[in-house]
Amino acid sequence: MCHMSACAILSYLSIVFLKLVPLQHLKSRSQFMKVSTLSIVFCASVVGGNVSLRYLPVSFNQAVGATTPFFTALFAYLMTFKREAWITYGALVPVVTGVVIASGGEPGFHWFGFIMCISATAARAFKSVLQGILLSSEGEKLNSMNLMLYMSPIAVIALLPVTIVMEPDVMSVTLSLARQHKYMWVLLLVNSVMAYSANLLNFLVTKHTSALTLQVLGNAKGVVAVVISVLLFRNPVTVMGIGGYSITVLGVVAYGETKRRFI
Repeated sequence: MCHMSACAILSYLSIVFLKLVPLQHLKSRSQFMKVSTLSIVFCASVVGGNVSLRYLPVSFNQAVGATTPFFTALFAYLMTFKREAWITYGALVPVVTGVVIASGGEPGFHWFGFIMCISATAARAFKSVLQGILLSSEGEKLNSMNLMLYMSPIAVIALLPVTIVMEPDVMSVTLSLARQHKYMWVLLLVNSVMAYSANLLNFLVTKHTSALTLQVLGNAKGVVAVVISVLLFRNPVTVMGIGGYSITVLGVVAYGETKRRFI
């Protein structure tokens, strides 16, 4: 909720006061519903991902997240009838296969955590495709900052009751941390501004490439997160788990190569 609040405020300042881009207005009820759906799906993907981390180690969570390009390709075809070259779809097979293998070799596997993680992954893919439609479709096109301007307040409204229910003591915990650490508010502010920057860059990448490319690029972050997770949290890994995730990474590399050659 802090992240979305920062996105709403900074987008408003950038558009209304700094005038970095012209202010666009929503033209129809249909467009408003698409932006609202985007906000709700985004919230669901983040909350689902966070809940899954209570049951699954970060390394396995990232391995499951690497299947996002598969779901993105599926939703892109179902929603926009956009088809990639068959060899591109073929490159996604090892992406999914690697996660299946890694699941079998994961010592900390938990079914509920896995279901939440795969649901969050699918929601993230759906959000990317819908985001691409809102950024690129003729008649309903919004630039990146305006899309964030309209999406963020809706997300804040959606997350407020969830925060109150799931984290009833969040304010007292935050104030307690602030008393213990003098840089707490600075860190929270920097973290929120980074979230705004990350979301804006996500929108720009989607607009200038594609939703599928965005998700494949995101898997590079996943590799780094897995390595840091293993080093920092010392979560146990198996040879099968390492092998499965390696297959997934190779699939991501193969996808990038097919996109470059068959674009």
